[in-house]
Amino acid sequence: MRHFGHIPSVKRAGLFHREPAEFTADSPARTLAVALGATLYSPATRPRLADAVRKQAARGVVSMVLCLEDSIGDADVEAGEDNLVREFADLAAGGTDVPLLFIRVREPGQITDLADRLGKAIHLLSGFVLPKFTESRGRAFLDALAEAGRTTGRRLFAMPVLESPELLHLETRVETLTGIASIAREYRDHVLALRLGVTDFCSAYGLRRSPEMTAYDVKVVAHVISDVVNVLGRADGTGFTITGPVWEYFRPGERMFKPQLRRSPFLEGRAEDLRTALIEHDLDGLLREIELDRANGLLGKTCIHPTHVVPVHALSVVSHEEWSDAQDILRPERDGGGVLRSAYTNKMNEVKPHRAWAERILLRAEVFGVAREDVGFVELLTAGLAG
Repeated sequence: MRHFGHIPSVKRAGLFHREPAEFTADSPARTLAVALGATLYSPATRPRLADAVRKQAARGVVSMVLCLEDSIGDADVEAGEDNLVREFADLAAGGTDVPLLFIRVREPGQITDLADRLGKAIHLLSGFVLPKFTESRGRAFLDALAEAGRTTGRRLFAMPVLESPELLHLETRVETLTGIASIAREYRDHVLALRLGVTDFCSAYGLRRSPEMTAYDVKVVAHVISDVVNVLGRADGTGFTITGPVWEYFRPGERMFKPQLRRSPFLEGRAEDLRTALIEHDLDGLLREIELDRANGLLGKTCIHPTHVVPVHALSVVSHEEWSDAQDILRPERDGGGVLRSAYTNKMNEVKPHRAWAERILLRAEVFGVAREDVGFVELLTAGLAG
């Protein structure tokens, strides 16, 4: 699979200075953590789930979470498990490529039980999402994951969700973060990425952000995100990929824009018309939040609607300017440090302070590609929507 792989190769060549690289579920963990992109959630009880997975894969989705937790009722868990086993068998029989698939469980015992029940279809599973993760609660989940991997012979990853009240509350936050960091590093080979449960954070205070507000406008939430990145997102080799919070809003139906909007501003490439269309469809806030995610050290995003996937991926592509700066900073002859003017002559690149940034840019460039000099978000969004 590859990002923007659903776009015809000729069109893709016109968008990218360097095209996104192909990867598989067996690629290195460091690559997969970045490649997650927009991770689309779906209830495990969804009828014809296998068909839905195939459909989203054809639209450019590269990672999905099939949820047995908050997205379904307590009484529906058993039916959801049964549905997953059937639909994984359907996917395996189909023989087509599927996204990176994860199952969000409620209890540790579900991990070993489902790994056993999936049988040969386990090869389609990349791992499990672990809810309300803390040090005390997480160990049983991670032990179960390690056992499932040993039993099945399959490399299975964990994606813990940081959403517990202990993490949110100021008086317990430092202790909770320290504990999460300790156990995540102990099981580092199993932890692919850490996910933020901002909806649960808001719930603890009876809050809900409007379509005009990002998670960073809700200060009690923004402070938690900042502290999570501070402890768990460091660029010194101890950190993890931390993904952006879910965006809750969408319009009825699966198309982001009306047909006439897709024909006119998109094909003409008029950024202001596109911006207006986005605002009218409650996605201006999403775009601002994606930009703020990246500025605050988060990569990728939890998505609950297919229309959110293409904007996340379009804004994840490395610009030609970013790539040029990163290349200059990481040239072997720059190892001793120093300062140089950027090739775009609009900034100074300091080799030592900007090295970690440059390394992250080149890793993102590998999986999302580098846009051509004259290609921006509008063109990438247009192409991603058209497929």
